Amino acid sequence: MLDLPVWFEVGTFVVLGALLVADLVIVTRRPREPSIREASLWVSFYVTLALIFGAVMVVVASGQAAAEFYAGWLTEYSLSVDNLFIFVIIMAQFRVPRPYQQSVLMFGILLAIVLRGIFILIGAVAINEFAWVFYLFGLFLIYTAVKLANQQMHRDADPSDDEYENAVIRRARRVLPLSREYDGVKLRTRVDGKNMFTPMVIVFISIASADILFAVDSIPAIFGLTEEAFIVLTANIFALMGLRQLYFLIGGLLNRLIYLSAGLAIILGFIGVKLVLHALHENSLPFVNGGEPLENVPEVPIWLSLAVIVATLAVTTIASLAKTRRDVRRAERSAGPAA
Repeated sequence: MLDLPVWFEVGTFVVLGALLVADLVIVTRRPREPSIREASLWVSFYVTLALIFGAVMVVVASGQAAAEFYAGWLTEYSLSVDNLFIFVIIMAQFRVPRPYQQSVLMFGILLAIVLRGIFILIGAVAINEFAWVFYLFGLFLIYTAVKLANQQMHRDADPSDDEYENAVIRRARRVLPLSREYDGVKLRTRVDGKNMFTPMVIVFISIASADILFAVDSIPAIFGLTEEAFIVLTANIFALMGLRQLYFLIGGLLNRLIYLSAGLAIILGFIGVKLVLHALHENSLPFVNGGEPLENVPEVPIWLSLAVIVATLAVTTIASLAKTRRDVRRAERSAGPAA
């Protein structure tokens, strides 16, 4: 059990809360698209802040706690970037004007933090009370890894509207009187004297749906790296902070990270196997080994988890950028004679 000073825990959440409020105030007062320089500075600030926080954890807690934080932060950051890709699709699908996208992104990020906080509390209680939950988490992550790998194999197929419009969204389209145009970030407007909902309602429903799905995926993943609720929560918050600026910074780069799903599949599959091994090591299910722990089952150390995560992300990014660069050169050579 991680034993942290109360002042450190309280101070951490006060600082993080103040940063989120400041970010919200900036969006509210300046609903515009940030420049590349501004977005770069903000993203660098949040990444540096996470690195410093991990270093502070070494002093306040231990190197083990810091390693768990870094592994959790990198995993959640990767999943958050995947979440960001869905946000890009939603923005494009509903043609959200660029000046309003900051507000939509901020809504999505704040909702993601709230949802993940709820799932973290539920997960922490479940793990403390029922050790067999590790089996469920592990199998769920392995299933998710297989699903992501399958998506990677079929990534060339064009996503259909139905893929991103679930039953709730389709129902909303039929039931709600929707205007054709946006009215800033307002959810209601008046058209020809009638009160109507704006398309922003559907955008928010879409963002909320994506957040719920990614919260379900992300929480078992990080509990496979650490059981400390404080580390789980802070790693999630740090991973989500700065995503708004990252959205505008990388823009089309998301489309160039073509192997991102494959990298996430490897990471989630690895963590899923680690969870199942841990569940076997702590086993209490009566139909598995007579309810006794399997002490000979190996435990995966946190340093190995961190190494696998870093190596996978590095290889995924390098391979993606190299592949897209080759594709561009091939296209240029093919277009050359025709010109």
